[in-house]
Amino acid sequence: MQKTEKTPVIEIEGLKKQYKLGQIGGGTLTHDLQSWWARVRGKEDPNTIIGTDSRLYGQTFMALNGVDLTVYKGEALGIIGRNGAGKSTLLKLLTRITAPTEGEIRIKGRISSMLEVGTGFNNEMTGRENIYMNGAILGMSRAEIDAKLPQIIEFSECGDFIDTPVKRYSSGMFVKLAFAVAAHLDSEILVMDEVLAVGDMKFQQKCLGKMSNVANEDGRTVLYVSHNMSTIRQLCTRCIVLDQGRIIFDGDVEKAIAIYMDTTDVNVVHYDLRKVGRMNLGAGQRLRLESLRFLGKESSVFADNEPVRVQIRYRVNQSFTGVRAKLEIRSRDGSSVGITQPIELNAMEAGKMYTTTLEFDPSLLGEGQYFFYLDIYEATLTHPVCLDKPVTEFAFEVHTSDPVLADWQPYWGHTHFPPLKLREMREV
Repeated sequence: MQKTEKTPVIEIEGLKKQYKLGQIGGGTLTHDLQSWWARVRGKEDPNTIIGTDSRLYGQTFMALNGVDLTVYKGEALGIIGRNGAGKSTLLKLLTRITAPTEGEIRIKGRISSMLEVGTGFNNEMTGRENIYMNGAILGMSRAEIDAKLPQIIEFSECGDFIDTPVKRYSSGMFVKLAFAVAAHLDSEILVMDEVLAVGDMKFQQKCLGKMSNVANEDGRTVLYVSHNMSTIRQLCTRCIVLDQGRIIFDGDVEKAIAIYMDTTDVNVVHYDLRKVGRMNLGAGQRLRLESLRFLGKESSVFADNEPVRVQIRYRVNQSFTGVRAKLEIRSRDGSSVGITQPIELNAMEAGKMYTTTLEFDPSLLGEGQYFFYLDIYEATLTHPVCLDKPVTEFAFEVHTSDPVLADWQPYWGHTHFPPLKLREMREV
């Protein structure tokens, strides 16, 4: 029996992407000259964005540093790695959002991508108009889009709102329509970056099933970035692990996940959140988290009877009452452990910066490594509205001195944790 030869659809050789840190350009020649003259005199740049460290000016950062990769037709390739490993940069290069510093990318076929909630959508246009616009960008005719339109609307579950401007959609509706458009329009390569972080569990499973069909039945290629290892297991047939801009593993999904989990760094106690992505549409606009720090620790390793204290720093652009915080806790492989009962924060005034210290009791957790997502939301009369939720895994480790409890694990996804404790909240 003759062996079927694989057909490469993406070939990457020596790919590098370098960024310059600090203020690069002011937008006008006048501003650029002002910035240059200030640096020459050793003065502060008058055009530097507030919160930017001017000492970083001129320094460089290699987001990708020599990536070689071949992806074949019909593969479902998982891309995993810690925050800052280069995952999103790789996808942006593949979709030509940005250009490489060095290296070559060869792509056979059209790419349909969803790199974040709202990519490729015009907020002023209706859902129907955005479907036609995205199809036109892919080079499809109106007749071809018309043939796909009923499937897209049915899959998105947004039929009643398809002629409503998408700026009025909830984050869940937005991501449903965006995914339906990306998955159903004619493209040979489907690129997804953390798109399932938004949306209900039922729709997430529906999306995973669709992506599996796209790869297995339609013969299209799927590139999928996620921090949720259970979805990587469910969807992907091959997986690469990125670390500091390099591929450190390429192959079996389970081996890749094991290597990724070994890179979990519990020595990180401070997280800069100013420029990281957000999980929800509109998150970080009215209230924006700037940093999170594990207090009083050189590493985020805790005894099971030791409270986990974190200090968050955030800027408020609107006055609030009724703001709450909760933690979504997961095991290091991404499986859900549980959610803390929320705590209500004090009233906040527009235009001010605050720090808040939160305390979490880890005594219900078995020994092992975990991470949590931080969710800050507004409690309205109808439903909670997300104010900020960074796409950042805050890793920590729990140890127990009791050998009986060392191998105990909670009932994943259904653990009821004690409420968070508000230790301190003050204006900076």
